[in-house]
Amino acid sequence: MTTPSIPPSTVSGATVLLPRTENQALGLARYCVDFLRSPAKTAADIGQATLDRVEQFHLDSVGCGVSALSHRANAPTVLRREALSTNPSTGSNGGICLGSHRPVAVEKAVAANASAVREWDSNGTNFGYDATKGRTAGEFGHNDFYPVAVAAARESGLDGDATLRVMVLIDEIRGRLAEVFALRTYSIDHVHHGAVACAAAYTAALGGTIEQIESAIGMVVAHYVPFRAIRAGHQLSDSKGASAALSAEVAVMCGRRALAGFLGPRDIFRNPLAIYRLNQPCPDGQSPFDLELGVSGNAFAIHSMHFKLGLYEHQSAGALQAIIDACGAEPEAVRDLARIQAIHVKIYEPAYSIIADPAKRTPTTRQSADHSLPFILAKTLLKAHAAAVAGKAVGWETVMLLPEDYSDAAIGDREVRSLIDRIRIEHGGPEYDALYPDGIPTSVAIEHGSLGLLGGGLVQYPLGHARSDAARTAAVVALKFDRLVAGAVDDPRHLRERIRVAGRSPQEIAELYAFPIYGCDPG
Repeated sequence: MTTPSIPPSTVSGATVLLPRTENQALGLARYCVDFLRSPAKTAADIGQATLDRVEQFHLDSVGCGVSALSHRANAPTVLRREALSTNPSTGSNGGICLGSHRPVAVEKAVAANASAVREWDSNGTNFGYDATKGRTAGEFGHNDFYPVAVAAARESGLDGDATLRVMVLIDEIRGRLAEVFALRTYSIDHVHHGAVACAAAYTAALGGTIEQIESAIGMVVAHYVPFRAIRAGHQLSDSKGASAALSAEVAVMCGRRALAGFLGPRDIFRNPLAIYRLNQPCPDGQSPFDLELGVSGNAFAIHSMHFKLGLYEHQSAGALQAIIDACGAEPEAVRDLARIQAIHVKIYEPAYSIIADPAKRTPTTRQSADHSLPFILAKTLLKAHAAAVAGKAVGWETVMLLPEDYSDAAIGDREVRSLIDRIRIEHGGPEYDALYPDGIPTSVAIEHGSLGLLGGGLVQYPLGHARSDAARTAAVVALKFDRLVAGAVDDPRHLRERIRVAGRSPQEIAELYAFPIYGCDPG
């Protein structure tokens, strides 16, 4: 699929505003009900570019999940085993784990599947930024939550077109919250926006009333706020990668409790002791922000979201593009890596603090290595070297970072360590900071023993960014999918067609993830 992306500044369509002076939790509930159930809101109201882009992000996430399970990554394997030990609740159709046919407890299936798609940290990303509307909180987020939509569809008997609407709804709510409230500022993990979105969309998809949807949102915010403690320390654990999964799990639990009659706190966005007003004090009767949400056309946050073209923290995409540009233009630069004397990187905040932290120069776990800019660049230079020696062009296709590039052997590779020792990273200062989060401003200059200084130009919109070449991005994302699922399924092309959501019957959606995956535990 080579769907053209729509730059955020050119999206068109109707929106709805939930002002800070009103009960926004109830407003979100009404929005979800109208979006999913109003007879006037047919699939035709949503722009085709929006629906196609959701399909792209969903397919990309499934490729990541299949790969993680096939490689028996720890957290997804543990959570999948846990799910497969359960049975659906009375009266529930249950959920389906990726790679299994057997119905299990729906919230456990959601946790297992969301963990799998997130494990490689290689699926879609948002930066919570819409300068055209002045919404620039810049909170991170990822397209981790599609398993919630699939689970809701199985429970409610939704067809593919209705399931796509649930996916759009989840991405829209979490994407717009990311534009107006920066959770990281208060040491709260960004997945909380996704939990709010999932609680609202899941409860609405199962037929909940606006009061029940509000209760589900209130429970998530009052009881289940994840802190960035999961990201503290020199080396990261399974909790970092599984954060979205555990938040999706509790969102579904809250939705089911609300549907069963449990009453959660109301008007949670204006509650003075909830995370919003507690951290951003504002007058009584207000929340800290207005919330504008897409209704039709292509006025949706997903057009500001970005693809990753391999396994790496998305903050490093600008540096990767700079390396590819420099080495693609002068492949001789990487034929003999010993001739590289130094690699000078300038990057913006918060990337400088997150992926250039001195502790990240010596990662010992995959979760730390894929958040280490020195490791990511060193491994990319090694792959560029291999391509140049083989006479291949240095491009995203030849340097794409894959699971094997984060194996224990790769992390401990002496050549990687040697290159890391030559990497110098500095904060680019206000000039760079001002260009984020509209772009990913980074420059990389290679000091070469015989070729002199190479590169050094500023990269702002690397391939995969919402403002980059959409057709070129789609081609590399498709290649990434094929490489990730190779060996895990019989035919990547067949899987790509099977996972298509639009036009599917309710029965096909109910069994969407029930295909065999080689290497993972049998279902």
